[in-house]
Amino acid sequence: MTEYHTVKRIDNSRLMRPTAVSQFKDLRRRLAIGTALGACLLSYAWQHFECIQVRYQIERLDAERARSADLNQQLQLEVATLRSPMRVDTIARNQLGLTVPVPGQVAPAEGSTDSVVAEARLTGQSTRP
Repeated sequence: MTEYHTVKRIDNSRLMRPTAVSQFKDLRRRLAIGTALGACLLSYAWQHFECIQVRYQIERLDAERARSADLNQQLQLEVATLRSPMRVDTIARNQLGLTVPVPGQVAPAEGSTDSVVAEARLTGQSTRP
């Protein structure tokens, strides 16, 4: 007698091993702890790098403020030099050819006195509605 041996092909891909509830809860707990720890680490790193950026910005602003203070001092010195009465007098005499007036050279302008001007101002204000 001849024996035949047949092989059955079994597909086990649809089979799943049942997981224990305790293992699933343990996995979730570990995942939550890891996520919280990672969030804390990322938060610390973010704050640290922000602090470094703020320090760089403060240094840059301090340098800019020092440059501005120096420029301000130079400009104030230049303004004081330009407003100097001796400088103005030198420019008036040398470049413009002006001289000090001699007595009798300056004559007062003949015009209205202060009382007439004040009277004109009062009449101008009364005509307004």
